[in-house]
Amino acid sequence: MDMTTTTVTTGPATTDLSTATDRVTVERRPSYVPPNWFAAVMGTGIIAIAAHSLPWQPAGLAVLATIFWLLACGVFAAVLIATVRHWVRDPGIARGHHAHRVVAHFYGAVPMAVMTVGTSTMVVGATVIGRDLAVGIDVVCWIIGSIGGVVTAVVIPYRHLIVGRASVGEAFGGWLMPVVPPMVSASAAAVLTSQLPAGWAPHAVMGTGCAMFVLAAVASVPVMAVLAARMRTGDVGAAHMIPTWWIVLGPLGQSVTAAALLAHVAPHVVGAPIAQTLHTFAVGYGLTVWVAATLWIVVAVRLTARTLRSGMPFAMTWWSFTFPLGTYVTGSSALALILGGQVFGIAAIAGFAVLVVAWSVVAVRTVRGVVTGELLRVPAGVPVR
Repeated sequence: MDMTTTTVTTGPATTDLSTATDRVTVERRPSYVPPNWFAAVMGTGIIAIAAHSLPWQPAGLAVLATIFWLLACGVFAAVLIATVRHWVRDPGIARGHHAHRVVAHFYGAVPMAVMTVGTSTMVVGATVIGRDLAVGIDVVCWIIGSIGGVVTAVVIPYRHLIVGRASVGEAFGGWLMPVVPPMVSASAAAVLTSQLPAGWAPHAVMGTGCAMFVLAAVASVPVMAVLAARMRTGDVGAAHMIPTWWIVLGPLGQSVTAAALLAHVAPHVVGAPIAQTLHTFAVGYGLTVWVAATLWIVVAVRLTARTLRSGMPFAMTWWSFTFPLGTYVTGSSALALILGGQVFGIAAIAGFAVLVVAWSVVAVRTVRGVVTGELLRVPAGVPVR
């Protein structure tokens, strides 16, 4: 993702006057791999997870899910290697991501990408690599992602929103990125719990998942309140940042998914009274938030369409069109699982179709940006520490 400094010396040509040495120097261009690149992993892996969750499983869907699982693993490996190389070769620029008032929030994408790979490996990759290996990978990814998610949910908002005294005018959808990972952990915990043998492990994982649900909810509500306040001002930010308003859909859809899946696995782990309580909560909470998520899609579509008409340049923020929509699909599928009803199944299928189209557009534009180098240049004003 960068160019190395190369000095080429031609053979010496000695004359009576002097020795001339021609040198051609190509300066190394600094690398730029901010944490929001991990959003590409999230947006790819969620398609595999969403495909597996759909209430309607036509022929070929399992193959499609497997393809996207493999793609997610490949993208994750590529971004991880590029990130390590970036930190080794350009540590000053890499450290600057911490201080950037926009980029820093996308550190939340890292634990979510890890857990997305883990969950997709469990639900899709198990048929390829075997159940035992898939469970092992999922456990490791869930532990790493959960710890990382707690760190981002606490450190990033504290440093940039509280200590940094961020104003309403600075608010954008990306503020939710560091606080959503624990909710992803809650959903992943439900999936993992169903695969663990009887004993203390399912109880520990499910209990942790419930705690993560609460943490994410508590951390997300005040941020969403500030985002609502900015939207009421009519100033929604620069055109290239408009896609981040789709991130608001993330905690909504992911929390519906988590609540429904935790309630679904509860009867196999806890006693009937607790399981019934979780089911009642999942139904009431899930229906309410699902309606809110559906309404938010309408708002986000109108905002996006208006911006596209006036011009919305491509940026890595476009990956915000993928994972949040994927959580709406998994949330709809989860409600269909515990409640039945065609409306949730139809919403899930329709959302999945749009998700695949959105991913295709964003992926093509991303590859083009990498090939041309447009997405790899260090933007002006990026802090270097």
